[in-house]
Amino acid sequence: MYVGVAAHSGEPSVELARVAKRFVELLKERCGVEHRIVVGGYWGLMKTVVDEALSAGFTVVVLPPVEGEDVSFPDRAVVVKTGLSFRGRSVALVRTSDVLVVLGGGSGCLQEAVTAYTEGKPVYALVSTGYPTDAISQWPEYLDDRRLAPVKKYRDVDELVRDLCLNEHERRKRARAIYG
Repeated sequence: MYVGVAAHSGEPSVELARVAKRFVELLKERCGVEHRIVVGGYWGLMKTVVDEALSAGFTVVVLPPVEGEDVSFPDRAVVVKTGLSFRGRSVALVRTSDVLVVLGGGSGCLQEAVTAYTEGKPVYALVSTGYPTDAISQWPEYLDDRRLAPVKKYRDVDELVRDLCLNEHERRKRARAIYG
């Protein structure tokens, strides 16, 4: 599974950095490290996610915008220089991912959540961060009558990861039953 992570591009609060570290720790513990983490850059909260995920043994894919391709990336990260702007990179991040986890951020993370829905990718949003993405708590589970994918909201990162891993396990079980 490719887990896209929408995360604040600015310096995160101490609490949000702690939550991001806990997210990676729980993902390893409950889902294993065979999954890939996908982020849109190597700064702000995304840097915290990348560093923690690499330390935990995950494969990390970084899709920086063209404006951020000159950043020094960790050697073990898979960096794909798409040549896309910030908004285009957000679409590539979602399209690369099987699910999107919103850990907290601003308009870019909100765009990624809407894009995930329109691309039929489930959204797991943490809505107790103090960042603009907390507005997702007011969104319906399905953003329109097409019911493309659920937008799930959580106030606790432990519950978010529990549901993410449980739903992934169920999806894999269904796929094995169909395809063997």
